[in-house]
Amino acid sequence: MIPDKTIKDLINRHSCLEKELSSEDIDKKFFAEKSKEYSNLNEIVDDAKKYLSFRSDKDELEKILRDQKSDAELLKMAETELKELEVQYKRNEKKLKLFLIPKDEADKKNAIIEIRAGTGGLEASLFASDLFKMYEKVSNKKKWFLEIISISKSEAGGLKEVIASIKGINIYSTLKYESGVHRVQRVPDTETQGRVHTSAATVAVLPEAEEVDLKINESDLRIDVFRAGGPGGQSVNTTDSAVRITHIPSGISVSQQDEKSQHKNKAKGLKILRARLYEFERSRIDQERSKERKNKIGSGDRSERIRTYNFPQGRVTDHRINLTLHKLEEFLEGEAFDEMIESLSLKAQEESLSNL
Repeated sequence: MIPDKTIKDLINRHSCLEKELSSEDIDKKFFAEKSKEYSNLNEIVDDAKKYLSFRSDKDELEKILRDQKSDAELLKMAETELKELEVQYKRNEKKLKLFLIPKDEADKKNAIIEIRAGTGGLEASLFASDLFKMYEKVSNKKKWFLEIISISKSEAGGLKEVIASIKGINIYSTLKYESGVHRVQRVPDTETQGRVHTSAATVAVLPEAEEVDLKINESDLRIDVFRAGGPGGQSVNTTDSAVRITHIPSGISVSQQDEKSQHKNKAKGLKILRARLYEFERSRIDQERSKERKNKIGSGDRSERIRTYNFPQGRVTDHRINLTLHKLEEFLEGEAFDEMIESLSLKAQEESLSNL
């Protein structure tokens, strides 16, 4: 049950904002922010009022049902209305609880996805490539725009590392549950005796930060330039186009050499650095707010094993919610991806509700 005071505070806040926004004295600097808050409260205020009036409405109906003088038709109407009222009350309670869950401002942002081959040698690099192809297919189906920022291929044709930006609607809210260790169990092409090998790749999904989200002082950056190198130490070009940017206060460093232009490499490097710093700061604040409790689903811990892709059994299992889909091929094609994400989102929502 939600405390009455919490609901009354919502209703009062809605009334106060309504008066402020209709006043000529409102500070224009805060107009957009308060308009957004008012609009959000507008969606829930009627439900909040009905939730508060539930007990008095219920008492009235129960009074009719107890009154022996009430005729049969009135009793039947009161009984039906009471059932509807109780259903509505539960519905309103759920809507209000969902509204009260703290919002993650990053959910609406675009994302930067980083995939790296982990344990398992060349087979791990092939799996990293499979994961990247899966996210490409998901992006195509959802009409998201995926752009490779940096890519490093392995000898086997797989990927040692790939960093890409994905733009669209509510990207981060969809992909944030992908951060962690993805494990694969399958027979590699190089295996002659048919033995199943286990390899892994890590995925990190970061909300893409704009300059308005995070101000980076030039004085906090150390920028080193060097000559870009290719496989086997070959020179990709003869100018110092590769860039390494180090954020001195945090120690976070980014190297970028995919472009032939130093200027373009610096711009791409800053984009990755900004996302990593933004996520670093978000993680720090989350830890301060919740030292006792860690959200199991949305922790984004890159060292946590989150999912296993088992080829012999044709299944994909998410260990955080103990969900197994016997649709491995469809999942890698991006077909069953939404089914997994919806289950993860629902579980995260339930955890947030229980912690309110």
